[in-house]
Amino acid sequence: QVQLVESGGGLVQAGGSLTLSCVASGTIFTNVGLAWYRQNPGKQRDLVALIRSDGDTHYIDSVKGRFIISRENSKNTVHLQMNNLKPEDSATYYCSIIGLPDWGQGTQVTVSA
Repeated sequence: QVQLVESGGGLVQAGGSLTLSCVASGTIFTNVGLAWYRQNPGKQRDLVALIRSDGDTHYIDSVKGRFIISRENSKNTVHLQMNNLKPEDSATYYCSIIGLPDWGQGTQVTVSA
């Protein structure tokens, strides 16, 4: 059974930084793509960034140049470094293993103006 555990969220002022982490268990981590999504109440869950097994990355336009996704295969962990945070980045953030339906509990990020 795949388990995903996100951490690192919190309350931060605009312009601040946070680093989210997600630890996966119950699956082979090395040869899969990984992604971070975010969701606000009543809204759909949207892709924020992904990293493929070869290290290639993709970001949505609104976070390009501010967020960095990375992975530590030896620790089954994916990170999302978030810099210059804006109030519109506030959401619950979830990690995902591309191709699998599993989700963790998410971690809340709140950015105050």
